[in-house]
Amino acid sequence: MPRIHRSALAAAVVAGTLLAASACGPDGPAGDSGSTVAEPPPVSVSASPAAITLPSGLPSSLLEGLPRTWDDLKKWKFDDWDKWASKHVFNNPVVKDFWDPDKMGDSTPADPAPPTAKPSPATPKPSTDEGVTDPEPPLVKAVAVPRPYTGQPSGKVFFSAKGGRGNCSATVITDPQHPGKSNLVWTAGHCVHEGKGGGFYKDLVFVPAYNNSGASTGGKRAPLSELAPLGTWWAEQVTTSPQWMVEGGGSGDAANQYDFAVMRVHNQGDTGKSLEETVGSAVPVWFDAPRDQLKVAAVGYPLAKPFDGQELYRCEGGRPTRLSFDAKRPTMLTIGCDMTQGSSGGGWFATMPDGRTALVSNTSIGTQGHTSLSGPYLEAVARTALDWISHKQ
Repeated sequence: MPRIHRSALAAAVVAGTLLAASACGPDGPAGDSGSTVAEPPPVSVSASPAAITLPSGLPSSLLEGLPRTWDDLKKWKFDDWDKWASKHVFNNPVVKDFWDPDKMGDSTPADPAPPTAKPSPATPKPSTDEGVTDPEPPLVKAVAVPRPYTGQPSGKVFFSAKGGRGNCSATVITDPQHPGKSNLVWTAGHCVHEGKGGGFYKDLVFVPAYNNSGASTGGKRAPLSELAPLGTWWAEQVTTSPQWMVEGGGSGDAANQYDFAVMRVHNQGDTGKSLEETVGSAVPVWFDAPRDQLKVAAVGYPLAKPFDGQELYRCEGGRPTRLSFDAKRPTMLTIGCDMTQGSSGGGWFATMPDGRTALVSNTSIGTQGHTSLSGPYLEAVARTALDWISHKQ
């Protein structure tokens, strides 16, 4: 495919496994790879510090518990998040043995959705990254992660939606309230919630070390024990940003500047061990990481061609550049990377000053030509979300 200049990020698309609007119901097959996601209506949230408004046609109940402006959301404490989350509860009853190799294998991505927003011009303010969009970084080719995948924190998320079944990538993160025994998973908001006043997806499950042995490589069908060697971990609590719930849609815009989610999961087999103990790995989340000190690597299971969703890949993106749709929100991180749909939600990793590897973002959007990926910059809002779910056990 031809390279797309950074200005083409006006055509940014959600880089995860999105289901086509024309697909069958949740128990039917996912959409055809030639389908497209319907363009959502324009977002009516002002970039200035005015009162929050909703896109047209959505229930006013979404405003209940929200601050007056999005900027005020950065000041939320645990109790504020708890009041909001209590009105927007994730309800996901576990269906024993729902996910099998056929359902996992049939969760396929749709073509990119059309754009709805243009990035901000590259006009930086003094000593700040707010509202800055840099030229597109150089393309980086994804490299397959050597097997075995056990012992590292990456895996896949599967879900059921109105249009069928889909999947994303995700990361095991440490739990501040339960050190060494975390059951928390970090992914993208659009991997757990349909956005724009919709609901949480159903049948959300995390599979660490997916296809660890390579048994399903090359189109082969493999038993569940090979696809999920460390078990299937069902979501019991999920939170994402209020911005994603209110504004999120099928293409890149300001909502993606808060496109993150955290899930608390449990093993359907009830082994007595936590996810972290079972996997043998979990990474801390590094909030407010200094951009000028970051060298970022993105990891995920890309599914759209030339990939097949069965292999874990890594892009050594180096120092991230910047992308902004709304100067009032944290400017996104961008790296050159050719990973495709399916990599959404996958972790972005950097080395902290103490030498530990930490998660600093997750894949959210990318160019239609698959030349770069962008992820949210994690600051106060993301920190409060993690603090809330960490305390809720």
